[in-house]
Amino acid sequence: MELSKRLHAVASFVTSGYSVADVGTDHGYIPIYLAGRGSPKIIAMDINAGPLKRAENHIRLQHLEAIIETRISDGLQALGPNEVQSVVLAGMGGALVMKILADSPAVTASIEEFILQPQSEIAKVRACLREQELVVEAEDMVTEDGKFYPVMYVKHGREKPYSRIELSYGRQLIKERHPVLKQFIANEINRNEQILNQLSRQQSQAAYKRQTEIEKKLAESRLTLERISE
Repeated sequence: MELSKRLHAVASFVTSGYSVADVGTDHGYIPIYLAGRGSPKIIAMDINAGPLKRAENHIRLQHLEAIIETRISDGLQALGPNEVQSVVLAGMGGALVMKILADSPAVTASIEEFILQPQSEIAKVRACLREQELVVEAEDMVTEDGKFYPVMYVKHGREKPYSRIELSYGRQLIKERHPVLKQFIANEINRNEQILNQLSRQQSQAAYKRQTEIEKKLAESRLTLERISE
């Protein structure tokens, strides 16, 4: 099965031969792809019956019922400890990713690897992972349809403290001078320059406070882009 660029970036982080739970599976594309790549056991889970029904139809069309099981599940609630080695959490907000990991501590503790693709609050997700003694060992970032998608490969362990810039942009992405990260930061600089231009025309105290925040963020972004472009 052909995956979108975003989903392929997610699936590529799953260790070959691992059993997998795909949380919020939607159409079931990642489980089908992983089954074709040799994953021996896959559990496709979703909180809603509609998306799970679509996934079941796609799984049936590929004759993969013996490998891919489907479950209605609120996060990891329908998964037992040690049932799988890998968990995929992709295409959902950062707050939900953090909640799912925190709500099932016994299951979370038993998982060997997590592949996360939060859609929002990326810095908060990185900070939360460190608090839960989870380490971002590798990162990727892709762009698709004009949007940027960070993907994190996470394992248990202790992460050293992050700087503000590392929380915003990803320690591994910065270290690798990731080409898509450069595009992301350049795009962010352009957007914040436009906001700053609009704020400069306003005279309120709130506008001045916001202007100061944007100027600080711009300085950090420009410094980071300069550093990874050297």
